[in-house]
Amino acid sequence: QVQLVESGGGLVQPGGSLRLSCAASGSIFSICTMGWYRQAPGKQRELVAAITSGGSTNYADSVKGRFTISRDNAKNTVFLQMNSLKPEDTAVYYCNLRIIVAFSTTPGGYWGQGTQVTVSS
Repeated sequence: QVQLVESGGGLVQPGGSLRLSCAASGSIFSICTMGWYRQAPGKQRELVAAITSGGSTNYADSVKGRFTISRDNAKNTVFLQMNSLKPEDTAVYYCNLRIIVAFSTTPGGYWGQGTQVTVSS
């Protein structure tokens, strides 16, 4: 019914940049909050950044000033621009979208498949 496709992960040196994308398709009526989470080996999944339908954003303290979340509502896509990457940013990154599907009135949570980000020299 709804599919999310992530792209943009990879291997980058410390101090480098990456841009993640997550595009949603299917029977979508509207998308509420869009967010990015990450999970490092042996750790719990944590919220990295989120953006509401009105454009308000919030970030984990560890990425403030380095990461920027944005959305393109016309394309049902959320982005995460990651600058000044550090080895501790290494993780699998997942997008999470709160979507109201066609003929529904309540949003459901949908996860992307995950994309690996590795920061290493």
